[in-house]
Amino acid sequence: MPETKAKAVIWDMDGVIADTAPYHLRAWQEVFHKRGLRFTEEDFKRNFGQRNDTIIGNTLGEQISQSEIDAIAREKEETFRQVVRQNIKPFPGAVELLKSLRRHRFKMAIASSTPIENIKLITGGLGIIDYFHSIVTGRDVTEGKPSPQGFLLAAQRLGVEPESCIVIEDSVAGVTAAKRAGMRCLAITNTHPRHRLKEADLIIDTLEAVTAKDLERLLNPTE
Repeated sequence: MPETKAKAVIWDMDGVIADTAPYHLRAWQEVFHKRGLRFTEEDFKRNFGQRNDTIIGNTLGEQISQSEIDAIAREKEETFRQVVRQNIKPFPGAVELLKSLRRHRFKMAIASSTPIENIKLITGGLGIIDYFHSIVTGRDVTEGKPSPQGFLLAAQRLGVEPESCIVIEDSVAGVTAAKRAGMRCLAITNTHPRHRLKEADLIIDTLEAVTAKDLERLLNPTE
């Protein structure tokens, strides 16, 4: 049974913990260019936070076969890992907040649409993989954000009720997913401006501006 007094933070990774967007964009542009398509930064921002199959379907059309979707997704992620490997860097305040949350006994998970290979590469490169009690990827669920499936599965694996969870997100779809899951949401403006993230409970411009105490107050505003 879930621990009623447990508290948790569920992290998105790309755009929240690690500054990986330029390398995802470059990888998408390479794979789509090979297929005669131009993939702009606006296309990327519009799809950011979505699963690969959704991005590929949105770009190439719904008539594309599943085998081709799988092949393009594999190629894109292999390209991404090649270019990001020497360029792994956290957003300001991310590692410090992780350390503070652990000291304050928050359970923590990652729930991301990105493959597990990417998550291990990024968290391993930053030396933070041991901070997370659970990792949920797009392969673990049947629906991507804005579906709440990933966040609900993360809470279940942590043994924490949804109302005791805070999601940290940067994408519009991720914020919507968090609220649909019945969780609090902290949004960071790394990818989208504030007005796009207005569904969140708290919006910040940098993780340096928030503390573990702030997140405890977000869960228990009357205390």
